[in-house]
Amino acid sequence: MEQSAQQSQQLDHLASAPTPTGPSPFAAFGMPGLGGPPPAAPPEPRPIMELDGEEREDELDALSDWVDDFLLPVYGSEVTTAAPWCLQWQEHDDVVAWLHALWLAYQQHKDPEAGLGLSGLFVWHRDFLTHAIAAVRAPGGPLSACMTAPERPAHRILPGPPPSDRSEKGTVTEAEQDGPGEPEMPTS
Repeated sequence: MEQSAQQSQQLDHLASAPTPTGPSPFAAFGMPGLGGPPPAAPPEPRPIMELDGEEREDELDALSDWVDDFLLPVYGSEVTTAAPWCLQWQEHDDVVAWLHALWLAYQQHKDPEAGLGLSGLFVWHRDFLTHAIAAVRAPGGPLSACMTAPERPAHRILPGPPPSDRSEKGTVTEAEQDGPGEPEMPTS
């Protein structure tokens, strides 16, 4: 019993002792709780359409490298009217948004530390790749006015819909705000 009481006192003393000021021998291994730095949280990925300036350009460069070096050689398939492509795809905002989201999902699903196990890339193929490629390269999709045959490169941004009526209602004149008045009588 006496020995147990002494051990208890030693543990209390060690628990209340100030932390050592010197570097821990475990600091080099980055072990949290043993004097190593806490693990750095990875930066939160942001959709490319929310980025501006140099940050957007850097992300677009990295995305272009992934598309040109990995995505197209592996999953590009033939360019046809049923699967158009554009050599200037970076100018199509909707295509950039789709491919960036696909790339972020790819990075997550191939990461062994993401907790997806060996099936991560299968899930990426099933849930992300197939749908994104079908949307981007659809015959009536965003690239449908671009290259439909390798020997005929083309590029054209399709016009989007006009702004909604609601955005135009913000410019209502004072007379319209007062409501309908008496109809004006034509003068002869």
